[in-house]
Amino acid sequence: MTKSKIQIKQVSVNKVKQYLSNVLEQRKPINVISKKENLLENKKNHHKLRQKGIQNKDLWKRNKDHLENQAKNNFTDEGDQLFKMGIKILQQSKSQKQKAEAYIFFAKAADLGNLKAMEKMADALLFGNFGMQNITAAIQLYESLAKEGSYKAQNALGFLSSYGIGMEYNQAKALIYYTFGSAGGSMMSQMILGYRYLSGINVLQNCEVALSHYKKVADYIADKLEKSEGIPVEKVRLTERPENLSSNSEILDWDIYQYYKFLAERGDVQIQVSLGQLHLIGRKGLDQDYYKALYYFLKAAKAGSANAMAFIGKMYLEGNAAAPQNNATAFKYFSMAASKGNAIGLHGLGLLYFYGKGVPVSYAEALKYFQKAAEKGWPNAQFQLGFMYYSGSGVWKDYKLAFKYFYLASQSGQPLAIYYLAEMYATGTGVLRSCRTAVELYKGVCELGHWAEKFLTAYFAYKNGDIDSSLVQYALLAEMGYEVAQSNSAFILESKKAKILEKEKMYPMALLLWNRAAIQGNAFARVKIGDYHYYGYGTKRDYQTAATHYSIAADKYHSAQAMFNLGYMYEHGLGITKDIHLARRLYDMAAQTSPDAHIPVFLALMKLETVHLLQDILFFNFTMRWKWTVLDNTIGPCWDLFVIGLIVAVLIFLLRNRYG
Repeated sequence: MTKSKIQIKQVSVNKVKQYLSNVLEQRKPINVISKKENLLENKKNHHKLRQKGIQNKDLWKRNKDHLENQAKNNFTDEGDQLFKMGIKILQQSKSQKQKAEAYIFFAKAADLGNLKAMEKMADALLFGNFGMQNITAAIQLYESLAKEGSYKAQNALGFLSSYGIGMEYNQAKALIYYTFGSAGGSMMSQMILGYRYLSGINVLQNCEVALSHYKKVADYIADKLEKSEGIPVEKVRLTERPENLSSNSEILDWDIYQYYKFLAERGDVQIQVSLGQLHLIGRKGLDQDYYKALYYFLKAAKAGSANAMAFIGKMYLEGNAAAPQNNATAFKYFSMAASKGNAIGLHGLGLLYFYGKGVPVSYAEALKYFQKAAEKGWPNAQFQLGFMYYSGSGVWKDYKLAFKYFYLASQSGQPLAIYYLAEMYATGTGVLRSCRTAVELYKGVCELGHWAEKFLTAYFAYKNGDIDSSLVQYALLAEMGYEVAQSNSAFILESKKAKILEKEKMYPMALLLWNRAAIQGNAFARVKIGDYHYYGYGTKRDYQTAATHYSIAADKYHSAQAMFNLGYMYEHGLGITKDIHLARRLYDMAAQTSPDAHIPVFLALMKLETVHLLQDILFFNFTMRWKWTVLDNTIGPCWDLFVIGLIVAVLIFLLRNRYG
């Protein structure tokens, strides 16, 4: 970013802050009362001048009410217009500079008392949009909005209370806020309560209550998905190695993107189709751009790509700025792709006949095309077949066949197939009812909500060094039950780089989040819990508990790190009975499981064998305990590290003599 761009952005932020200070000042109770009193006083004076000669008090009262309502409506209308302008700019903007300009309109609208604009400003202050993070100011706005009945504010206050960010750490209060938020219509609060009842977090574990909450959110998401395909959001794990994180496969590096563009312009059809797909739905950190998507698809289609033809058909079927909705054009491109045996093209023709778009409705034709596409493994066609059998559209209802096709499609991650499987398990339709299975499936659908976009903004904030902004976003997603967000939040807290929480709270909170991630199947998190108990981070030192968690990670997830750690504990008898043979076996297993463990295992085994040899030679027929005490007193408590160093030195000496 150039210096001029930074200055422009700073000006925008300063303008927003200026308006925001007015909003915050106005939301103070004393100022609200005095403002109302002044408004009434001015109106009274105004009416006194016009009141001369008017004796009818009822007429004066009616005029007063009319003027007050008119002023209020004008005030509200102006705020609504400014808010809508801000939303329009935000939706149409590509650059961060343009998006920052939208918040000037939100700030002006908030200044006029527009509640939706105030919610936008409060969110910007909480999540640190455009460097505006101010938790205290955000809380002040949220508390004011909560009194006005804002469910978004209720949810935000619940989240802040649950972590103790800027507020008192109070889980009971958080639960109340979430309950009010969900009652008001907050999908996030519903999802948080669903996760809490599923996992028994500060409430009694209750699958049926969790099912009720998750179903409401899943119904909302499914309705959105039926209108347009859901956009899968990349969830980057911060726990990956730094070198992998900088070039993460989930996010397309700018240099690689430029290289792909070069290849596409040179005529690489596969790259053209891939770039078209990325721009069509906005994947890998790229903005959604229908014009670019159509450009690359047309280039590939001219070169004979059936996939490109099918995607062009899809764009015209759904309609967008670059390709206005046109059934005839969609039919043309789907037919071209289908003639080449393309599964996406066959599925597209099936949709046209199923919904009667540009052709007469024909369930028989739709079934034929869906079956052909499903046989080629296209998950959307498998879902459509399942739906036809589930709803009895053009075929006899057959829940067994519906389940079969839904299951096949769900294996490829088709979200609506997962939703209908959850419906079947929740109601016991065609399968044995299972509350737990239904909840897990609903949870997967819920995690496709628009709020998952915070994974990208949180990742970029982290990459840009804005740790507090990243943490708040990941922490909210963690509260909603996202396992990746739980481990990422714990990772950030563990680094102690964040400033929004006190240092002494970071390890206990990180341990709590590692534990939640481990329960959801994260092997790395399970090892981390063992580490925390081993070293006494955020909890008292407990070797026995550490060994238990290492055992789970080793047995269930085959973690090489857990095997090595457990081997060390068996070698030294820490929290478990000392067993040299088992330690040796665990070291060997760690080396076999991961190539990265070869060197540490080699050194550990060399030390173990050397110590074992010393025991056999030096301490034969002597009292073992007395000799080890002498060794500890002579060399120190870390004598085993000294032995490793000695072994390494001997090896280096031998190698140098051999090749010298």
